[in-house]
Amino acid sequence: MARYLVTGGGGFIGSSITEALLARGDSVVIIDNFATGRRENLKGIEAATLVEGDICDEATLRRAMEGVDCVFHEAAIPSVARSVEAPIPSDRTNVGGTVMVLESARRLGVKKVVYAASSSAYGDTPTLPKREDMSTSPLSPYAVSKLAGEHYLRVFAQLYGIETLSLRYFNVFGPRQDPASEYAAVIPRFITKMLRGERPTIFGDGEQTRDFCFIENVLSANLLAAATPGLRGQVVNVACGRRISLNDLVAGINKALGTSIEPIYAEGRAGDVKHSLADISAAKSLIGYEPKVHIEEGLAQTVAHFQRITRT
Repeated sequence: MARYLVTGGGGFIGSSITEALLARGDSVVIIDNFATGRRENLKGIEAATLVEGDICDEATLRRAMEGVDCVFHEAAIPSVARSVEAPIPSDRTNVGGTVMVLESARRLGVKKVVYAASSSAYGDTPTLPKREDMSTSPLSPYAVSKLAGEHYLRVFAQLYGIETLSLRYFNVFGPRQDPASEYAAVIPRFITKMLRGERPTIFGDGEQTRDFCFIENVLSANLLAAATPGLRGQVVNVACGRRISLNDLVAGINKALGTSIEPIYAEGRAGDVKHSLADISAAKSLIGYEPKVHIEEGLAQTVAHFQRITRT
């Protein structure tokens, strides 16, 4: 039986990966200091071994990683806006923590590290769709930190022979995502506001577009990466290869809720990207990735989830 470590296992994506691994009978350790992860995300996945602590603490991380075959590195200080306000914590966790994960993996003989990279690395370059061989142009400290992690994974693969892969996530959404944070992702924030009959706030004119990726697609990409031999520091996009505007997103939520709530428009935010769309052919070629759930079905599932938890 394979043994996995999920860093940031109390987070939205980390807890979802943990649940998927446990469902197929794998042994899972998670490490989280719950700075951004939530303990309630661990409900139903108590079979995982929890090591509570910071990935930047070497002794704690080594204890979590002992005997592990593969690491899913999801731990990070998320949010572009948060990094613009406070760049040092983003750098410490997202860069320093990633180096600590890689070095601990090297010293303990871990075979593979799969990394949660970010489409924010592309910046606001006008060319669409975004391809992995394009120049990067990050616009925020968060984007810089996630891009730095990609370079470290490539270097550790080349220098030390650890199999690594960076998955550039595009706007992941789905159940278990936290809607309450000041820096919450747009879909859970919009849904929860609109469930209360409140108008969601769009920063900008609403014509900015995103390639929203349902959590089930991200789980598939991670599991495929873990099963793919011979990885050597590549970077691949994980998305659906389709985009919609934020105005259309609000319309889609209204349709799912049977409402007609108009958004409020506010001044655009520093560091935000105008348009995002992925070319996913590299992920298909390298690890066999295909999106399973597109925006319409994923949005319906997510709205239904938040309706259920709102009623309980």
